[in-house]
Amino acid sequence: MSIESVRRITPEQLKNTLAARHELAILDVREEGIFSRRRLFYSSSAPVARIGLLIDRLVPRRKTPIVLVDEAGEYSTRAALALRAFGYLDIAILEGGVSGWERAGHEVFSGTNVPGKAFGELIEHRLHTPNIDALTLKQRQDAGEDLAVLDSRPFGEYQTMNIPGGVDCAGAELVYRALAAAPSPDTLIVVNCAGRTRSILGAQSLINAGIPNPVAALTGGSMAWLLSGLELEHGQTRTAPRPDAASLASARALAQRAAVKAGVSVIDRVQLAQFEDEALEHTLYRFDVRDPLEYEAGHLPGWRSATGGQLVQATDEYVDTLASRVVLTDDDGVRARMTATWLNQLGYLDVHVLDDEPAVILESGPEPLRVLGSGARVNWIEADQLALALSGKAAQVIDIDSSLAFRRTHVQGARFIAVSALPDLLDQHVDPATPLVLTSEDGVLAGLVANQIRSRVPGVAALLGGTRRWLALGLPSGSGDAGNLTGSDDAWYSPYHAAPDQVAAQMNAYLAWEL
Repeated sequence: MSIESVRRITPEQLKNTLAARHELAILDVREEGIFSRRRLFYSSSAPVARIGLLIDRLVPRRKTPIVLVDEAGEYSTRAALALRAFGYLDIAILEGGVSGWERAGHEVFSGTNVPGKAFGELIEHRLHTPNIDALTLKQRQDAGEDLAVLDSRPFGEYQTMNIPGGVDCAGAELVYRALAAAPSPDTLIVVNCAGRTRSILGAQSLINAGIPNPVAALTGGSMAWLLSGLELEHGQTRTAPRPDAASLASARALAQRAAVKAGVSVIDRVQLAQFEDEALEHTLYRFDVRDPLEYEAGHLPGWRSATGGQLVQATDEYVDTLASRVVLTDDDGVRARMTATWLNQLGYLDVHVLDDEPAVILESGPEPLRVLGSGARVNWIEADQLALALSGKAAQVIDIDSSLAFRRTHVQGARFIAVSALPDLLDQHVDPATPLVLTSEDGVLAGLVANQIRSRVPGVAALLGGTRRWLALGLPSGSGDAGNLTGSDDAWYSPYHAAPDQVAAQMNAYLAWEL
């Protein structure tokens, strides 16, 4: 496949293709930080150098029509060549990129998870989701009123920081656990997240399901809590209790009613088998929406893990094929149905729930990652060998994973280069006389990229186990932005990552953006 053979599509043609509501995937192949500043509404982030790690999940069907987007042709041809090598057959490049789309009179958006966050704002506007502000909630807590604060984020986010007294009850867990968390129908349930979207969708889920309790979303989430001069807790492990038999039966009835009202399709294994047989011609995504630890303990073979609340807010991180089939499952009859009520209303997916029949065969362990790459043998270096080389200044280390992770901690002496920029910066920043070692969080990306550049840097190696294993072994580490050669282009920096004197301004700007 030559550069000249890559098909171009005009903005008007893309607009018409979107309007036809046929299967289509739009991949933005710039780095995530750049993507989040100017993007198309329905595009997913798939940076060119990471495309071998992401594409099999985002676009599993090789015949899916794919449109590649960048700013001005800087990455799209390179991405097209990689996709063709991976077996993708229908690839086009958007003429003029994001700027060309804008010049044609079409809207350009900013931010991450735009479809899901726009959907949350629409829900609040249309359904008038009840809200409670931070100071009012604090006053009612101090007065000892009967209320429960349910944090709708995944456990890792909750443990980092939470509203005092709150318990973790992520996304799709809300209807599943709320009756156990607040057994009295008089208890006010307040749902919060970091900002707005998951608070709104979580609170409205409880309302749509018909929970007998009064419900409200915390206005602005933990950001508004901090902006109000209040403090957060850190390192908490509280989780909402699982339902007993009676509470589960009630939750199932509520979820069933909400699913019927939202027009959710419920299928059996016979229908699923038909979908699987048709997957070469009609894209199929299969998601287990339970807690990731439940997924790891046992899940249906070949199914992916996607907790319900995250799947609704961050749909574009899981599903890039518009008009594709999405099948959800759980083991309780609640979480998949409640997730499906929202995905169905997004309007651009064909959503189904697999009824909770007991499975005969299960897999255990974390979701496997299929890596599409060169298939060549990686030149690995062990952590102890790299430490010895660094002590004698006989190696140079470049971290290519994430500038945010690099800021937190990294191999001592390493420098950071955004992975997509690495080919252009090799000559400028790599000393040809000193062996080069690449590292990434777990080593997978480093191994993939090391093979891609070895013709230019003979002997380049990748750190086995990556930075994670280096740190676990207690080897020398550093932190901070010194050594970051490409800035913040590779990642989206939330207001929580801003400099201390800029946090409040960034939080206010973020909440204004969501609105």
